Amino acid sequence: MARKQREIRLRAPYLKRLWLDPAKIGDRVAYPFCLPFLQDDFELSFTSAITIIVGENGTGKSTLLEGIAALAGYDEAGGGKGYRPVDHARAVERMGGALGKAFRAAWLPKITQGWFFRAESFFSVARYLDEAALDDPLGGPPPDFLSHSHGEGFLRFFEERCQRQGLYIFDEPESALSPARQIEFLKLMRRMDEAGHCQVLMATHSPVLMAYPGATLLRLTKHGLEPVRVQDTDHFKAMREFCSDPDGFVQGVLAE
Repeated sequence: MARKQREIRLRAPYLKRLWLDPAKIGDRVAYPFCLPFLQDDFELSFTSAITIIVGENGTGKSTLLEGIAALAGYDEAGGGKGYRPVDHARAVERMGGALGKAFRAAWLPKITQGWFFRAESFFSVARYLDEAALDDPLGGPPPDFLSHSHGEGFLRFFEERCQRQGLYIFDEPESALSPARQIEFLKLMRRMDEAGHCQVLMATHSPVLMAYPGATLLRLTKHGLEPVRVQDTDHFKAMREFCSDPDGFVQGVLAE
């Protein structure tokens, strides 16, 4: 497990800028470098503590986050620095960890402790942490994330792991959260934001989460990343139409 990093008295964001180094790309047609938004001039700047990325499935949101996580030293399947909770030996899923080797970054300072959360691998990570605590004679009672409901386990995990200084990457955390639980997650984000020492990068389909005040909201398309207002996202527009006339909305989409 990685040595604990001493706390730095500077406010987030710590990862200031990210860009692609074409010289580090061996095969342009291989995944993930074939994704349309990953042109040679790809660059992303972080100006606020919380950056939220939205976009349709398949645009590359998760791949981008996996690449950043790998750059920071996290396992691309999720976890913190020094954790390797998932066996990749027989993995068939194509992931974006290779992207991390082609990224270059500017940090001030370089803070790479934190956590990478992926909904798909949450239970593998939670089981790893529970078992690791059982194997530690001085570790006290295990965190016991898995005895709770899916959403409760998520929130308990977030509450325990996301209070320290660090870089926190969330890939669709709303996957197991009801609307009420998403509001609780917003409150957790506010506590992280007010602490001043947490940088958050998040991909989401939830209009509730993407509406966090003061966050940088970016839309990812095949053309790249662009600033967007919540009201201009397809997610918000679809939800607004549904809420204004649920029966008419459902009948309309089923008739298409």
